[in-house]
Amino acid sequence: MGFGETKSSPGYGNPPWIFKGRYTLGGFFLANYDDSPAGVFDELVVIAGIVWNPPTSCAWAARVLVNSEEACHHGRKEVGLPSQVARFSKRITPVPRQTKDKFGGFLSMIGVGTTICHSKDCMDVQVTEVVGPASSDLCNIKLMTDVPTPKFNKWMGPSITLSLPSFSGQTEYNPNLLKYSCRLACRVRAVRPAKVSGPSPLKKERSHDSESRGFTAEEVVDNARNLSISVMLSKPILALEFNFLEMQVEAPIILSNNTTSSLPAA
Repeated sequence: MGFGETKSSPGYGNPPWIFKGRYTLGGFFLANYDDSPAGVFDELVVIAGIVWNPPTSCAWAARVLVNSEEACHHGRKEVGLPSQVARFSKRITPVPRQTKDKFGGFLSMIGVGTTICHSKDCMDVQVTEVVGPASSDLCNIKLMTDVPTPKFNKWMGPSITLSLPSFSGQTEYNPNLLKYSCRLACRVRAVRPAKVSGPSPLKKERSHDSESRGFTAEEVVDNARNLSISVMLSKPILALEFNFLEMQVEAPIILSNNTTSSLPAA
């Protein structure tokens, strides 16, 4: 899970009455669930912003991608998420590293130098949206992770429990504005931020004159996709790794009934 500074975007999955500045915190959450009501699946959640809703702050998920039809349907209907089916193509490459011990410099001079070997895995995750027979690459996420060994398993970060309140809804699948909470229990530690690259080239945003004539349905989809990619390409501030994660999603609460300002799903 990573956070970065992003521009707020009223009308793009955000309740505009909450934002008061040009910038906010956003990020993304990449997870693999080995057990859930929807079975086993991968998930990428793009968080458009962290917004203040007294007495606490809430996240707004602008894009949710899952490689499960069942998980997609559940997210849309039950939680009001802008869920979309996607493919998660993963490739793991071992990256061995060698570090000299503190006497390595002197011992190497006399031919008996020693090194300590560490091994890391480089995981490339290619995320591709699937809409009917068509597909479109969204991003590539490069992660560096420690290879599990008894040494590394001794410390996976402290055990924590927390609640993450979030807004959802205002989509074509659920037009109401909803608020729900995810309760997490996990081991957490700070890690090196993932390297994210988007498809090249991104479609350019339209000019002000063309915007005044309105967007076509295809342009709305492209604009939402580009904004999601922009969030993920923003400057990283913090990256966290959650291990032994257990998540419980509470039933959403309807904050307002709104059937006129629903947003088209990408």
